[in-house]
Amino acid sequence: MPFRFQRLEIPDIIMIEPHVFGDPRGFFMETYKKSEFAAHGITEEFVQSNYSRSVRGTLRGLHYQKPPRAQGKLVMVLRGEVFDVAVDIRTHSPTYGRWVGMVLSEQNRRMLYIPVGFAHGFCVLSEEADFFYLVTAEYAPELDAGIIWNDPTIAIAWPVAEPLLSPKDARLPRLKEVEEQVGPLFADCPLTLLEE
Repeated sequence: MPFRFQRLEIPDIIMIEPHVFGDPRGFFMETYKKSEFAAHGITEEFVQSNYSRSVRGTLRGLHYQKPPRAQGKLVMVLRGEVFDVAVDIRTHSPTYGRWVGMVLSEQNRRMLYIPVGFAHGFCVLSEEADFFYLVTAEYAPELDAGIIWNDPTIAIAWPVAEPLLSPKDARLPRLKEVEEQVGPLFADCPLTLLEE
């Protein structure tokens, strides 16, 4: 099999490890295969790819796109290392407001699948990092939204205390403020409930 799939503490988040074929010339790996992903519950179609480069200490997030153009994401690091985070913002979910985080790097070559209904962000641990991701809906600026990176009710254990933020990310609201302004978030998103 070209991939290993593992559901994380929030079971809708899936860590994917590709099989890497290496030799003295370098390496080869598949980063996506529709049939393999569908067999492990990832059936969405990816319609846009994005690429960013960031310096050490940069924090991008926590971002999401609102319905009707909400985005699922498949994220990976091509160069460098980041601490990647997904926050469950589906108000009807038993893991609402909880987060999972993982180091993604060019060394471990791990990917994360983050479905609709999650806010996403990452901070850069290396001197620079090249970050690549596929999304299930095209970018719609009028539906772009986010939550402040250091929301105390979410309490993410970021490995940076004073990150480099964009002006936009520095002004994002807390999750509670979003709830008060717009009501329940992603109330119709499906949940994955694993048997005990």
